[in-house]
Amino acid sequence: MARSGLASEPASFSPNPALRAPRSAAQGRPAAQADSMLSETPARPPSGRGELRAAGPSVKPGRIRQAQEGTILQAAERVFARAGFAGASMNELALAAGLPKSTLHYYFGTKEALHRAVLANILELWLEGMEAIEPGADPRAALSHYIRHKMQLAAERPDASRVFANELLHGAPQIGDILRGELRPLIRRKARVIEGWIAEGRMAPVDPVHLFFTLWAMTQTYADFESQVVAVLGTPLNPRAMTKAGAHVESFVLRACGLGD
Repeated sequence: MARSGLASEPASFSPNPALRAPRSAAQGRPAAQADSMLSETPARPPSGRGELRAAGPSVKPGRIRQAQEGTILQAAERVFARAGFAGASMNELALAAGLPKSTLHYYFGTKEALHRAVLANILELWLEGMEAIEPGADPRAALSHYIRHKMQLAAERPDASRVFANELLHGAPQIGDILRGELRPLIRRKARVIEGWIAEGRMAPVDPVHLFFTLWAMTQTYADFESQVVAVLGTPLNPRAMTKAGAHVESFVLRACGLGD
């Protein structure tokens, strides 16, 4: 496969409407848009990994349900990012969503189940960029695609990264089973793809699993440690700054993998 233009020009991290459209837990279709760059970031469906309460027989999945579930996930992401799991209450979560507390209990049952749904939703979205990492793909284009996907999410959904980081800092009590049961085998499969590229002489030898750890750390730091980055840079992390950061991360990783220009 010829080299893609993905690696030739810096990615621009202006708001991406596809990432901002909330989706329902039942259908995963776009429902409603939110108010700002931080709040508009999407609430994706947990795909069965969140502990959603089954709807009663009189309730059929539809636009109202999709919109409400997406709104709840989106609002919960913001609240959990700022208050943490222990500091967030169902009253506060309902207020942020603009819905009665009974609606949150109906769709998600408990605060624990809602928190798990938010986390599973975040992980699912993060891993979407990995679909490019396949045996027949061009290593440079595939890695560039994944890096740009992660940097885009750091720019568009910083709260998501903070919620996830806080969960990991507390030992992953809510999603440890997902990390071990789903993330681990996925990373092992993708690592074998990279090992194949290395064996074919298509990129420099690296430890594939630790390469993913490095990519996660380099991209998520712009969300998790935004205050530190802003303090040192002396400028806000606006789209221009994030574009520059993304170009640096991409260039650094590609050169480390023997894929630089």
